[in-house]
Amino acid sequence: MRSEPWVVVGLGNPGPSYAGNRHNAGFMVLDVLAARAGGRFRSHRSRCDVLEGRLSGVRVVLAKPRSFMNESGGPVKALRDFYKVPVERLVVVHDELDIPYGAVRLKRGGGDGGHNGLRSVTRALGDREYPRVRFGVGRPPGRMDAAAFVLKDFSSAERKELDLNVERAADAVEALLTEGLEAAQNVFHAS
Repeated sequence: MRSEPWVVVGLGNPGPSYAGNRHNAGFMVLDVLAARAGGRFRSHRSRCDVLEGRLSGVRVVLAKPRSFMNESGGPVKALRDFYKVPVERLVVVHDELDIPYGAVRLKRGGGDGGHNGLRSVTRALGDREYPRVRFGVGRPPGRMDAAAFVLKDFSSAERKELDLNVERAADAVEALLTEGLEAAQNVFHAS
């Protein structure tokens, strides 16, 4: 039995003006996981809001950095160092432009694909081999700038399915923690 917990970090931007943005999908998933764990986020010295608890019997630390997305790396590294977890037990949940809206994909490592939050986390950790749960937000319409697109709220059509999609992403996180990456991929990549 491993002594250290899993650390699950959701990426997003702090504050109510960003709450419904596509870029805050990671925060939305973490809020669902916090409700499942039956706890509340509290301020932590790592500059993250943190909840320690259990999901499906597994010890977890859920965290939302209080920094802006492009500066997430420092708080994530401070959190990892505080809990002394190896990078393979640090899961990052984030929005993903290269996946259709509502699809959930899991992987370990890889590039940042232009995602400033991932770039910051990878730089701070000095390692890109952390597991990721990617929440598809789709591509911007027409010639809209990707940065502007992710800082917009989900459309009314997307919001009809948003709660269900966020729940599925939370299910994917729990499957990763309990079943492992490959088993979780087999389930969530099939749909």
